[in-house]
Amino acid sequence: MNKTLVPALAVVAALGAGGWWYTTQTGTSDPIAASAVMQEHQIHPLDMPLGNQEASVVMVEYSSLTCPHCATFNQGPFQQIKENFIDTGEILYLKREVYFDRYGLWAAMVARCGGEERYHGMLELIYQTQSTWAGSSDPVQVANNLRRLGRQAGMDDAQLNACLEDADKALELTEFYQANAETYGIRSTPSFIINGEAHGNMSYAEFERILNEKLGN
Repeated sequence: MNKTLVPALAVVAALGAGGWWYTTQTGTSDPIAASAVMQEHQIHPLDMPLGNQEASVVMVEYSSLTCPHCATFNQGPFQQIKENFIDTGEILYLKREVYFDRYGLWAAMVARCGGEERYHGMLELIYQTQSTWAGSSDPVQVANNLRRLGRQAGMDDAQLNACLEDADKALELTEFYQANAETYGIRSTPSFIINGEAHGNMSYAEFERILNEKLGN
């Protein structure tokens, strides 16, 4: 899913205007630099880590919540990776959102609204229902659809509205996304960085082979 980078300030201006609109702007990404390989092992305050934080293998997923291929990955290979490598404590896994469109940003803000306790469950729900909540061309309807998902997860409208209208958080998230996109050369989703090496989407069997090699299994 190839798109263009989103300027953070435009996101915030649009949120402040109440319309939640922003424009896209063509950008370029550099290949992964040697220094980025070391940084990739650091957990950012915006990360919601899964697995063993002391693990020697770190896998970072870059996905858009509106990307159908990302939904397929998260409902398929990711579940197997979680069962066989994350839940067993063999790897550290970081999910980082990519904001190719406004709906993806809103969805991430709703997913994060309930904190780390609800975040990963909300991501599953968002991916499972992606074709339904993101299927409208009406932004008001999409926002209402996301609120409905948030209510399913136990949040109320006041909490959800506060999250969706948080321009500072929108700026923080978008700047984090842009920095990662530029540092790691993220041009499509889902993309993966495994111990500093970039990978595209693939089958579980291929992920399993790479992870076992990194682990020395």
